[in-house]
Amino acid sequence: MKSTVYIETSFISYLTSRPSRDLVTAANQQLTHDWWNEHRENLDLFISQFVINECAAGDAVLAKARLDMIAAIQQLAVTESVETLADALVRQVPLPEKAQVDALHVSITTVCDMEYLLTWNCTHIANAVLRPRIEAICRSLGYEPPTICTPQELMEV
Repeated sequence: MKSTVYIETSFISYLTSRPSRDLVTAANQQLTHDWWNEHRENLDLFISQFVINECAAGDAVLAKARLDMIAAIQQLAVTESVETLADALVRQVPLPEKAQVDALHVSITTVCDMEYLLTWNCTHIANAVLRPRIEAICRSLGYEPPTICTPQELMEV
C-alpha cells in the first residue's frame, strides 16, 4: 500500500513558477522538480478545494499551468470537521487570520488521515516552532496529525 501525501499549494507553485534568481529558492524549485519526477509515482497524492482555489488565483497563464498540474490528483472532501479543526488551529496555535487557508490545509490533511503534508510554506505550516503546537491541538481533538515536511524531507518514501 502506498503512503498518502497531501500536496499543498506552495509545492505546486514551486513546480510551475519561473526559475528564481534567488539561489535558495532556485534550489528548492529544483528539489521540487526532482521530487515530482522521481518520487510521486511511489505515493498516493491528494489535494483539496483549497489547493484548487489558490492555484486558480493570480496570473492567468501561471494559474492554468498550476491547474493543469493538479488536474489528475485526487481531491479530498471538505467537511464540518475540517472547518472545526482549522478554527481551533487559528485560535490555539495561534495563527494570524491571514493564515486561515494554511490552517485548512493542515486540518483537511489531519481529518482525512493523510500520512504526509508536503509543503514549502515554512511560515505557518512546516515551521519547527509551530509544529508541536499544531500536533498537540490535533491530538487534543482526537486526530493523529500528518508528518508535515518539505520535498527534501520526503525523498526516500
